[in-house]
Amino acid sequence: MTYVTIIITYILISNLVLTQFLGMCPFIGVSKNVESAVGMGFAVTFVATMATLVTWAIQAYILVPLNVTFLQTVAFILVVASLVQLVEMVMQKFAPPLYKALGLFLPLMTTNCAILGIAVIAVRANYNALESFTAGLAAGLGFLLAIFIISTIRERLDTELVPKPFKGAPIAFVTAGLMAMAFMAFDKALLNNIIG
Repeated sequence: MTYVTIIITYILISNLVLTQFLGMCPFIGVSKNVESAVGMGFAVTFVATMATLVTWAIQAYILVPLNVTFLQTVAFILVVASLVQLVEMVMQKFAPPLYKALGLFLPLMTTNCAILGIAVIAVRANYNALESFTAGLAAGLGFLLAIFIISTIRERLDTELVPKPFKGAPIAFVTAGLMAMAFMAFDKALLNNIIG
């Protein structure tokens, strides 16, 4: 699989949020305004990128040689938790308003199944280190794209007349469903036509 194919696949075709429905909690919870959504998107991108690279190394150099691959989930969650803690400390120090805006959702990135998901997907696809890094980066950028789009739509919906039962999370889920349907237009046949 070429690097361009990996990038297009995880940004558009197999977008973790819109096609695999991983990471829906921060996707819906933080997408109320663009600023916090973009901050969360960049944080997820950084953690997903670093996590896929570190988990690839752990899988290749520790778990497989020692024949303890059954510890994969535990090891990967520890990696993700460590990276999230690092992001949290950096944000608290250098971007306090964004840190406060993200609130509870920042530490919840530890259990964000999108980050763990791309790490496991990269290992199961037998990607090498650079392919794993590329897959993590592309998955993070796909999350950033999706959360940016829904946050701009949700900001616009706040100024529109939305029936009371649909205000807030319900209209966000409807919007996410429509976005997921739109992303279904991107498929492997389109990728084959583009890349060849």
